[in-house]
Amino acid sequence: MAPERTELQVRPGVEADLDALTDLYNHYVRETPITFDTAVLTTEERRPWLLSHLEDGPYRLKVAVDADSQEILGYATSSPHRPKAAYATSVEVSVYLRPDAGGRGIGTLLYEALFEALAGEDVHRAYAGVAQPNEASVRLHERFGFRYVGTYREVGRKFDRYWDVAWYEKEL
Repeated sequence: MAPERTELQVRPGVEADLDALTDLYNHYVRETPITFDTAVLTTEERRPWLLSHLEDGPYRLKVAVDADSQEILGYATSSPHRPKAAYATSVEVSVYLRPDAGGRGIGTLLYEALFEALAGEDVHRAYAGVAQPNEASVRLHERFGFRYVGTYREVGRKFDRYWDVAWYEKEL
């Protein structure tokens, strides 16, 4: 008998999600090189990040929740690529899933919702930096039409070693 599939909903992130989103992100801070943050964040430290992702405009936050329990299983964001004005039509995108939520198509659902939301915005390119190795993230980005543009070698140090970041871009 096949395991029962969890019914999922993807919706904009809201302030009530802040604790769960912070906990999810802090897993990656503590356990992985996927983010280059090296110290866990409090919800208050994370609040400006959440509030910078609106329901409209180029900077979005989409969350995937279990339809029954309303537990957050993951999120996707589009954020400023760089702070200078000429970069305003470029966004950096990312997906973070709860550690037990991988391999279920949740990242795909999140990116579908995110790119659909961005379709009407004045955004020209999306960029994604993928700390290496991370084959699942590479496959996800390639599935959405991202193409590899280069690698920053040993650009970040975490867990007493240096990590490469491969960069991908997608025309929007």
